[in-house]
Amino acid sequence: MTHAIVARQAGGPEVLEYASVEQPAPGPGQLLVKVAAIGVNYIDTYQRSGVYKVPYPFTPGSEMAGTVEAVGEGVSTFSVGDRVATAEGSACYSGHTVLDEAKALPVPDGLDDRSAAALPLQGMTAHYLMNSTFRVEPGQTVLTHAGAGGVGMLLTQLLKSRGARVITTVSTDEKAELAREAGADEVLRYEGFADKVRELTDGTGVDVVFDGVGKNTFDDSLASLRIRGMLVLFGAASGPVPPVDPQRLNAAGGVFLTRPALGHYLLNSTERRWRSKEIFDAAADGSLKVRIGGEYPLARAGEAHAALEGRRTTGKLILLPG
Repeated sequence: MTHAIVARQAGGPEVLEYASVEQPAPGPGQLLVKVAAIGVNYIDTYQRSGVYKVPYPFTPGSEMAGTVEAVGEGVSTFSVGDRVATAEGSACYSGHTVLDEAKALPVPDGLDDRSAAALPLQGMTAHYLMNSTFRVEPGQTVLTHAGAGGVGMLLTQLLKSRGARVITTVSTDEKAELAREAGADEVLRYEGFADKVRELTDGTGVDVVFDGVGKNTFDDSLASLRIRGMLVLFGAASGPVPPVDPQRLNAAGGVFLTRPALGHYLLNSTERRWRSKEIFDAAADGSLKVRIGGEYPLARAGEAHAALEGRRTTGKLILLPG
């Protein structure tokens, strides 16, 4: 047996129950992982609340780090005792989980379990945004929202290491300080940020906007772009963006709009290993700082969800099975 979080119906954080469940067994091509730390993400809250449809009873969680305890038939790249992480797991809010070998990421020496659990989804998201969706080049100006959030702090550091100028948005003085510590050149509040971006760019606008906030920022994000700039909408922390008339892209200067997701940029083992290795190695050598904004025992997963949905968090929230 092992312990896991189980939601028996859609609802608020209170539906997350801490329960004793049967320990899973690895099938062919799978690993049994003893979970050391679990990443908490918005998608977990969408699934729990019913925004994203899932079958119930349901155990949330796609992101974790831990140690391989057993391997299924045909596994060739991992052995018992190896440390692994993933952003593509299932039922990770548990003391043990099974993981497809193809979706397991090797964790390097020098990277602790908490950081390894905090990095896969947000770190690889930051990686694909600036390397593949819009290849940021030295000297370009980037606007990224939620500069004190998990993706925002990682993305800012990576953009600065690339030689970009980074403008970001935050909601409080505390978050502004964190964004500056991450390296942001300019830190703005959300109200009227498009006008301020125009002032900071001498009326030109930015080359790209990375927008994970969604409904509340979309219009001003579009208004912040230079001619032929790109708006990369990769999340909806404030709610989904209403349908958009394509003519607005013409009026904004022939700009581009895309709505990617991490899964579109992890199509094979080559992409997974490239993105995770660069992120993990940077964290292990200290050039990329990982901020753990809060740690909760697994049994208190509902409190973590409430904090995340209330946008009271900075950095990454993790759960610890104990």
